[in-house]
Amino acid sequence: MKIVHVADTHLGLSAFNRVDPETGMNLREQLIYDNFLAAIDRIIGMHPDALVHAGDLFHQVKPKTRAYTTALDALCRLQDAGIPMIVIAGNHSMAKTRYTASPFEVLERGGYRANDLYVAHHNRYRRVELDDTVFHLIPNMLQPEGYRAAFEGIEFSSGTNVLVTHGLASILKDKRLHTVAEHELDATIISDRFDYIALGHFHGQVQVADNAWYSGSLEYCNYGEITETKGGLAVDLATGKVDPLDLPHTPMISLGRVNCDGLSAREVVDAVLAAVEDAGKATSQAICQITLDGIRREVLRALDQKALSDARSRMLDLKLRVIAVDDTAQIFREESLAGVDYVAEFERFVEREHLAPGDEEYVKKTGIRVLRSVIARHREGESAAE
Repeated sequence: MKIVHVADTHLGLSAFNRVDPETGMNLREQLIYDNFLAAIDRIIGMHPDALVHAGDLFHQVKPKTRAYTTALDALCRLQDAGIPMIVIAGNHSMAKTRYTASPFEVLERGGYRANDLYVAHHNRYRRVELDDTVFHLIPNMLQPEGYRAAFEGIEFSSGTNVLVTHGLASILKDKRLHTVAEHELDATIISDRFDYIALGHFHGQVQVADNAWYSGSLEYCNYGEITETKGGLAVDLATGKVDPLDLPHTPMISLGRVNCDGLSAREVVDAVLAAVEDAGKATSQAICQITLDGIRREVLRALDQKALSDARSRMLDLKLRVIAVDDTAQIFREESLAGVDYVAEFERFVEREHLAPGDEEYVKKTGIRVLRSVIARHREGESAAE
């Protein structure tokens, strides 16, 4: 049997406050839908025996209408091609209580034949048999012990056994995404008793055991993923051969690094514009990043924002990654948090999350107010102690 393994499509993710003039939709969100359907068409052209999605089909537990219709469109195309889809709930799209409806209930009631769609959600293990292959589906669980309980209840087939689950393999525990319901997978669950293990959650394409792979996300979901490989995996279960599969996605491009030592604000902007110009058409509808190395805060504040905005309008987004020579947050030790600008660190964290328009401003405003209040109380306590 030959399968295609994908994960973390995050349908409904929006970012960058850019609007598609034709649909009025967030442009990033629109591109994710378009690329997903183009990826489905490419997979259909490969004629696999099944498409396996290892979690986070949707970006949220209550998907947007367009996220639903895009998923339903994809399922119709797969059904017409006779390719069954196997999918599990990931941490982004899992129901957090027994009273919360799962978004996958909508898909299950979509009128598909019993052999077209197989879903595992609501913290329940599911066993799926296709020909001589058994797929053991363990969705994202509410509690870490849920994985162990599901694993211990597995009855292995004498044929081919495939595990599909969502979580962070212990070998990657230093790469936590720090998202809700993110659980570390017990190393013993990554068992060699499975012929193949299809993993979701980590957004980079990486092999974590002889038989276990993360396919990676289809799209770049934040700038921290700029060095990661995106796409899917073509898996031949008979031979164990796994091939990376390049699928349509919005590119994320590094425009390099500007050595800002001794440069004026005007010279820094000129260097950024030159890098954009050198990249040419490659930046069109791309997500781009350029590193400003060794820039001083006063120079950073003096950058010509109009010129940078004009450059940014030529692409989907342009991020200035700042390594400030006078940034105290760059030099503190792990053992000490002295000198950390908590407000600036919080702002940078929120920006990396690419929240929906309006949400980012609200989260920043509320969080900064709380942070400053806590810092003030802490300082008052220190003064009283003295």
